[in-house]
Amino acid sequence: MKRILHLSLLFSLLLTLAAPAWSFDLILKDTPAQVYFSPSGGCQDAIVSTISKAKETIYVQAYSFTSAPISQALVEAHKRGLKVIAILDKSQRTERYTGATFLANAGIPVLIDDRHAIAHNKVMVIDGKTVITGSFNFTKAAEEKNAENLLILDNAELARIYMENWEKHRKHSEEYSR
Repeated sequence: MKRILHLSLLFSLLLTLAAPAWSFDLILKDTPAQVYFSPSGGCQDAIVSTISKAKETIYVQAYSFTSAPISQALVEAHKRGLKVIAILDKSQRTERYTGATFLANAGIPVLIDDRHAIAHNKVMVIDGKTVITGSFNFTKAAEEKNAENLLILDNAELARIYMENWEKHRKHSEEYSR
């Protein structure tokens, strides 16, 4: 009986230690949020509008990135003097037309995260206080054909957590070469 109790305690301890290293509990009290759904629900326009209001920084993580309006909005932000950096999935190296090439050609640093089977993030952190996330890929198909969702949340603590994750991925990503 003692042995079963010890094994049970050991198993419980191991489960506690095996908790995800990047898991957070956060209560988002008084956090302004915008919610969008596609197709044709205004997700792309909401992203472009939010980018146009940015004042200092835009950090991007994206899986599929082919949206011309979103790419153009990021380039315009870069031209206004904002720091814009993108971490993209390795598939963006070989796709025919991608935002990776467009952004890189405009002088925006683009990194490729090839450490994972897929880097399936769809995230932007803007000015250290706004997080754009959801299932919405930054693509024309996401806006016009797919059933997707988008959240825009204004919360500095949430943005800090997303930036910690962004930095973790930046450290193992490599510079995009065209």
